This record gives sequence, C-alpha cells and structure tokens, in this order.
Amino acid sequence: MKAPKTLTTEQTELFFNSYFTHQDTVHKATQAHRNHLIVLLMLDAGLRVGEVVQLQISDLVFNNSPVNSIRVRSAIAKNKKERIVPASTRIQNAIRVCMHSIWHPFFYNTSQFAFSHRNEYRHLTSRQVQNFIKIDSELILGFPIHPHMLRHTFATRLMRVTSTSVVQQLLGHANIQTTQIYTHPDADDCQKAINAL
Repeated sequence: MKAPKTLTTEQTELFFNSYFTHQDTVHKATQAHRNHLIVLLMLDAGLRVGEVVQLQISDLVFNNSPVNSIRVRSAIAKNKKERIVPASTRIQNAIRVCMHSIWHPFFYNTSQFAFSHRNEYRHLTSRQVQNFIKIDSELILGFPIHPHMLRHTFATRLMRVTSTSVVQQLLGHANIQTTQIYTHPDADDCQKAINAL
C-alpha cells in the first residue's frame, strides 16, 4: 500500500496509542515512553526530526515541571531562527512520564540531550528515529511513514483552524509559499465550505 501524504485522524490516533502497548519489560517501556514523546513533538508541535533529536532536557523541563512552550533554539532550527511552539497537554503529559521514567533529576535544566544514545553525551540520530517510525508504522498502519509526514499532518490540521501566517510561524518557515504546500482540502473541508454558503 502506498503511504499517503498525511495521516487521517483515525490513523494518527492508532499510531499514537500504539506506544501504550507491548511494554512487557522495563527496557521496552522506557523506549516506548521516549518514542511516544518523539512522535508527539512532530505531531503536536510540528518540530522537524532534526530539531527533535537535538532537544535538551532543559528545552522540555523547567523548574522540575514540563514547559508550557517549547523553545526551538536557533542552534538547532533548520533556518537558524528561534521559534516558540506552545506545548499541548499531550506533550506535557509525555514529558512528565519521561521525567520520571527516563531522565534523572540530576540532569534537569542542563544541556543533557533529551533523547540520548546509549552514550548519554550523544543524541539519537535522525536516521534512528526514521527507522523506528518506519518499522512501527508498517506494523501498526500497514504502510511505512516518514517523520516528516507527522509534521505534515500537524501543519495540515492547523491549516483547517488558523491562518497561514500562524502556521508559518509555528513551523518556522521563512517563506509563506513553503507553508502553503500544507493546504490539503479534504471532503469535509469541501462540505463545510458549501454549508457555509
């Protein structure tokens, strides 16, 4: 089956909820919590995979609590321009779980990577994230997805509820034409437009 450009609401929820199952060992549970937060940062905040893997714990935790907004530092942003993205309740809850199950209090508000490799001084690579998302999506959805599809789904959902300029700011696009590629009207959008007449 060919992968779509964006995920439907049902596919999104199925993929998202899959990280709460198959946690029969501590290692698998820890990995599931980590992967769940990684997916949410792309799906609910629109971060690029390259930005997610370079996040530090201090970008997600402040004063021993999940942040209200995620600061994508200029050092990790693709266009080197800092942006602030509000953190959804789902992201805050996932951060809280990681605070207790993965990160140690000693590391809070430091430059420790949030998603470290076995060596805690190296972060996961974009390729490693691509691999687990591809494997998980094939197993759960029946087709492979790429991390950018999660960001694409976020942007497409946003375009239905807010202006292009707001989406542009949240995605960190320098050019509004780049943001406009995320306009994917579906049957519901067309029906709403007709009903609005």
